[in-house]
Amino acid sequence: MPNDSKTSTVQSGKRSGRLTGKTAVITGGAAGIGRATSLAFANEGAAVAILDIQQEAGEEVVQLIRQNGGIAEFIETDVSNAGQVDAAFDRVVETLGAYNVLFNHAGTIIVKSLHESTEEDYDRLMDINVRSAFLVCRRAVKEMSDNGGGSIVITASIASELGYALESIYCMTKGAVLQLARAISVEYRDRGIRCNAVCPGFVKTAHGLREISELDTAGQTWEEGALAEAQGRICEPEEVASAVVFLASDEASFITGNALYVDNGWYAKG
Repeated sequence: MPNDSKTSTVQSGKRSGRLTGKTAVITGGAAGIGRATSLAFANEGAAVAILDIQQEAGEEVVQLIRQNGGIAEFIETDVSNAGQVDAAFDRVVETLGAYNVLFNHAGTIIVKSLHESTEEDYDRLMDINVRSAFLVCRRAVKEMSDNGGGSIVITASIASELGYALESIYCMTKGAVLQLARAISVEYRDRGIRCNAVCPGFVKTAHGLREISELDTAGQTWEEGALAEAQGRICEPEEVASAVVFLASDEASFITGNALYVDNGWYAKG
């Protein structure tokens, strides 16, 4: 169920803001950072299409947005499947019209030593984190180019450029999507498309809390003090969503090809 303290801005019923007049597609928008960003986008005036495999959670977010005067659609989609991606985007265009914002957020993590990792682990993370970004962004850049441009934000990670024990495959995938964001920014700048990456540290989501728990089980000490040393405190998903809203908005009109770290200085400390 929605946490009232987390959705108060959406419940205000505000229907104008930094994304007024924009239509946004969000992959992985049903939970965690994706959910927070779906709500934030709607609160800032965007029409929102959520592409996710979590039907119940996605429809709950859509209902919350609609109850407060917003426009939203949920499309159950496995974004690692090319046919489902194309069908989902076809439906977005059919129901909401041309879109000019994409938040490519869908992803997951496996915590495991490299020597214990299987080919199945590799294939799963590459499919969910990298293949999906390729399929989604490939479709979006073509349509955005044809419709006058827009803004793409890709969820990378602090692990895109720093290495972490027990997360070798995850680091590989997040390095890949960060480079995708940079490449899109170069190739499509003159077609009116900006593309940036948001790079969070640990975030208080089911994904982030599971990661911390599994790292601690493997013998690390994040819950006992390493987290406080690295980034001071755990990040709230709404704090990442705020960064995504900025990058998606016209306030960031001259910002492209950047990695925005939402980590309270962790990356700066190295």
